[in-house]
Amino acid sequence: MSASAAELREKAKQFRREILETTHRAGSGHPGGSLSCVEILITLYEEVMQHKPDEPKWDGRDHLIISKGHATPAVYVTLANYGYFPKEELPGFRKFGSILQGHVHTKVPGVEFNTGSLGHGLSVANGLAIGNRLLGKNNKVYCLLGDGEIQEGSIWEAAMHASHRKLDNLCAIVDYNKVQENGPTNEIKNLEPLSEKWMSFGWEVREVIGHNFGQLRQAFAEFADNKGKPFVILAHTIKGKGVSFMEGERQWHGKAPNAEQLQEALAELE
Repeated sequence: MSASAAELREKAKQFRREILETTHRAGSGHPGGSLSCVEILITLYEEVMQHKPDEPKWDGRDHLIISKGHATPAVYVTLANYGYFPKEELPGFRKFGSILQGHVHTKVPGVEFNTGSLGHGLSVANGLAIGNRLLGKNNKVYCLLGDGEIQEGSIWEAAMHASHRKLDNLCAIVDYNKVQENGPTNEIKNLEPLSEKWMSFGWEVREVIGHNFGQLRQAFAEFADNKGKPFVILAHTIKGKGVSFMEGERQWHGKAPNAEQLQEALAELE
C-alpha cells in the first residue's frame, strides 16, 4: 500500500533533517543540492523502482545512476532509510575508514556506479539500458542529473545516442534547481530553452515541480507507458529546499551548517 501524501511529506522533512545533521557532523558535504532532490529520491524508492534492499544486486532490480554524485548526503540518507545499510553508519560520513565518502561509490550497498566527476552518468545509464535490452530484460534505468552538470558536452552526446538507440527503458531526471557552485545556471551558461533542447535531441519530455509528489508520480507513470524514445523529467526544484537561509543560495552547494545554523534549520523543519 502506498504511503499517503501526508506521510510522504513527513518523510521528506525527516530526510532533510538527517541530511543537515549528516553534513554538520562531517563539517563538509553538499547540503544544497541534496535538499533539492529529496522528493525525487523518495518517489523512486517508495513507489517507482523495483529494488530489494536486502539483496542490492538482485538481478531483477531497476538501476539508478546518481550522475550528480556529490549529492551523497541525500543518497546515503535515502539508502539508510530504505534498509540498504544501518542508519548508524551515517555519522561516519566523510570520515577516514567509512564506506560513506564524499561522492557515491560501489562500496556502498545500493550504489550502482562511482560518480562525482560530472558528465558521465548518462553515458553509463545508456550502457545499462542497452545491455538490459540485449539480455531481454525489462529492468528500467534511471539517471539523476544536476542542472549545472548538463552544461557539459558529454551529456548531450549521451542524449543523442539514447535517442538514436530508441532507449525507451531509460529515464533521466534533471534536478533543475537553477543554482550551481559558482552562481545561477542562467548566468554561468544558460540552459534555456531546456525542454526544447531535449525534444530536439529526440526525447520525450515532462516538466514537473520536483517537490510535488503527485506530479513526480504522474511523470514516472507516463515513463512506464512510454514507447520508442528515451524519457526525461525536468524537475523544477529549489536548492536548499526547506531551509529559508539556504534556499537559492550558492554557498550551500558545498558548505555544511555550523551548530547554530543547524539548530535554526532543524527548527524550520519541525
